[in-house]
Amino acid sequence: MKRLEGTPKAIHRAALELTDEFGYDGWTMDHLADRVGVSRRTLFNHVPGKMDAVLGPDHDPDPALVATFVEGGPTGELRADLCALIRTLLEADHIDGEELRLVRHVFVRNPQVHEAAHGRFEKATHHFAEVLSAREGNSMSPEIAGVLLKLVIVVFDAALDRYLENPSDGTVADHFTRIFDDLVDLF
Repeated sequence: MKRLEGTPKAIHRAALELTDEFGYDGWTMDHLADRVGVSRRTLFNHVPGKMDAVLGPDHDPDPALVATFVEGGPTGELRADLCALIRTLLEADHIDGEELRLVRHVFVRNPQVHEAAHGRFEKATHHFAEVLSAREGNSMSPEIAGVLLKLVIVVFDAALDRYLENPSDGTVADHFTRIFDDLVDLF
């Protein structure tokens, strides 16, 4: 048994490893508890279920950051403020390159995990569309806000690819900022 601290981050990592080794359906919560080195009861104190363990904690953005954004900050320019908000969220997760590769691999090989992650993404997109609409008022419909956020996801995906190709060239957040700025310059 590999002994890890029973933190949500350790549980998430172990769940990813088990899913990579055995597929999502090839392991149980008992296997996960053994891998992490905690009781099943302790495991369920940290995660409500298997999919939550694989996907990791579902973080809500800092309400103060969101409030600043909705109020028109931090710069007063939507493009710069959106980039700053996303960058702050990316910097908060502290995920190393090996874990990012593992996440990508698990998502590609396990459609149910990919589908559950997509569900989380849709929930987050809906929330941010509301945040964008609150900031921009009638000048931005929820549909346009949703399209903008899907574009942000495409930029994130490109930043992730670039980071995985060359981790010494900056963080995912650094790559996101560069690609986002390059895209904005096109318009």
